[in-house]
This record gives sequence, C-alpha cells and structure tokens, in this order.
Amino acid sequence: MPVPDPLDDLALLVEVARGAGRIAARFFREEPEVWDKPDGAGPVTEADIAVDEMLRERLCAARPDYGWLSEETPDTPARLSASRVFIVDPIDGTQAFIEGSSAFSHSLAVVEDGVPIAAVVYLPIRGKLYAAARGHGATLDEVAIRTSGARHLHEAELLATKHTLSPAHWPRGVPPVTRAYRPSLAYRMALVGEGRFDGMLTFRPTWEWDIAAGALIVAEAGGIATDGMGGALRFNNALPQVPGVLAAAPALHPALLKARV
Repeated sequence: MPVPDPLDDLALLVEVARGAGRIAARFFREEPEVWDKPDGAGPVTEADIAVDEMLRERLCAARPDYGWLSEETPDTPARLSASRVFIVDPIDGTQAFIEGSSAFSHSLAVVEDGVPIAAVVYLPIRGKLYAAARGHGATLDEVAIRTSGARHLHEAELLATKHTLSPAHWPRGVPPVTRAYRPSLAYRMALVGEGRFDGMLTFRPTWEWDIAAGALIVAEAGGIATDGMGGALRFNNALPQVPGVLAAAPALHPALLKARV
C-alpha cells in the first residue's frame, strides 16, 4: 500500500478535527459529566471521551497501519513499531472547557519516525483552524502564517505560566519579557506560529499529545521548537513525554536559550 502524502494526511486531520469540534460544541457550557483521573492527572469530561472515541474510530479506519497515541486512550507498546503514528489530544485545555472558556483546542498530528509531518490545532468555538504539512508551510484558516520578527528579549511577549518565569529556572536572571497566558499548550504554540506572540515556554515534563501538532505548526511557520534545554523534539517515545518546550521566533529562540542555560 502506498504511503499517503503528508498533504493527504493533513486533509484527513482537518476533516476529523471539524467533526471533533461538532461533538465538543454539543457539550460546551452544558454541564458535562466531569471526573478526576487517577494519580492526580487532572480532570476529564464526557466530551473528552466522546471526541477520543470518534477520532480513534475514524482515523484508525482510514489509516489502519498507523499507530495510536492519545491522552484519553490507554497506551500500549504497539505504536512503537509503527513508522507513522497519530498523536492526539481530544481536548487540550480540559479545565478551560469545564469553566466555559472557548480557549480549548483539538490537537491532532501524524508523526513519521519521530518527526511530525501533518498537524491541526482547531479551536471550534472560536472558529480557528491552524494546519501544517511538512514542507508545505503553516496556515490559519487556509491563510499562510509566519512567526514574528522579534529579536530581543526586552521586546518579546511570551506565553508562559508564572512558575515558568520564576527565578529558579533562570540562573542568569529572569529575562525582561512580557508574559501572557493561554490554557492550551497546543494553542500557545499555534499562536507563536501565527506571530501573535513571540514565543512560548514550559519547563515541566510535557506530554507529546499536547505539543506534537504545535511543534510542526511553529516549524512550518518559520520558527524554532525544541525541548526546554534546546534539544531536538522527538515523538512516539516509550514514555511519551519531553523535558519541556521552548518555541519561538527564529531570532529570539537562541536568545531565550542563552538566558536559560
């Protein structure tokens, strides 16, 4: 069977992401059932599960030889032997969704041998669909996007938690940046790709499903996305986590990394 082109995979992701949005919209601000995951892993809702089930059914039916990794599906080693893998977060920003904020997203990616090749981050309530395919650039609602031209820390506006910009993480001193925040990691990365913000940071261990799609969107928009210490991001690891994320405009990324290490 021929391997699908990244653009074919992207078309599939766009189609199912819009379907995910229709499911999420039915539960949004309708007091969905909520429960806590084991081991303090955070809340989950019936909407997360409904979206996950639809994504798994449709994506795996369309690409039965692809592996599967999702926040809401029990993980198995089977994906580790697959060359291409779907990595998805059915609802990124579940707490925001519960609180009635429209800043949640669906994050979907296809990864080939550890590298994202197709990606969608979709905010259904806001009607914003970010997309990228390797070698074909990144778009917001089918219009090409580019990262910002920021070069200096003092002019940069970054998406990060207060904890990320605490002195404990910056031995050279906290950089003189302006901080902003959005609840979805995938959306933060997409906003960097759009050029709305100059960068985003997190130094906590980060699940792959939160960032696989955003990493490709940033890269195809001309930016740089690495782990929190500047290492290359690789996906479909046995433990699907990376040591933080640093995504930024191309001239700003090295300045942030220098301030960090």
